[in-house]
Amino acid sequence: MTIHTGVDVNALRQAPAPAVAEALKDVGSLGSFFSIELGGPDAGWHPVEETYARGFADLITATADRYATRELRIGASIVQLGHAAHLWSPVLACTVVHGIVPDLTRLFRADDGPALRLPAAPVGWYAPEAAQLTDVLYEMVMTRHLDALAAGLHVKVAPGLLAGNAASALVEAARAVLAARADLREPLADVVAGLLDTGRLPGTGKVVGPDLGFRRRSCCLYYRVPSGVKCEDCSLAG
Repeated sequence: MTIHTGVDVNALRQAPAPAVAEALKDVGSLGSFFSIELGGPDAGWHPVEETYARGFADLITATADRYATRELRIGASIVQLGHAAHLWSPVLACTVVHGIVPDLTRLFRADDGPALRLPAAPVGWYAPEAAQLTDVLYEMVMTRHLDALAAGLHVKVAPGLLAGNAASALVEAARAVLAARADLREPLADVVAGLLDTGRLPGTGKVVGPDLGFRRRSCCLYYRVPSGVKCEDCSLAG
């Protein structure tokens, strides 16, 4: 298996499954977005690629209904933003806290919600040097998952909005890790800076301040639902 950015995963040092599992379990304590279930019965789960192919239609419709909006693009944006958070959070935390990059290739999604699951013996690698690490993380989350999600959407959503959502989810994940581990400020800032300068993420926004505040250049549209407000990092916020 070769990373599309030119990094050969087989050249990376593979971490033993127990170490990957322990890292995932540990960072899961940081919050719901960091939690990925490991193993268990297959009933009630399906490969996430099936969800991408169906355009996340079930969650988009349910989300639009929950927020009482007829604009499915708002539901699509909220769902994509949430899924991005579910991906970036455990990957970023495992990488920075434990030095392990979990492999999300065999990722499953719950039939009835956004929860994610990996095999009981998850695959992963020890984090490579910074130059390689950015490419590996971008490929793992953006190319293999969020780009696939965007390609399958049946609702028209601006690519810049989706990229902005991905960037926002990344920085918010970093802020959550920083809140728990202030000693990791420098490596978190370095990884975020590298990723925001990679692929489709340049120009999505900028980090402001030492606590990894973020001001994005797009809007997730949440303010358009009846009870919605502008998010803290929104480009429309005063």
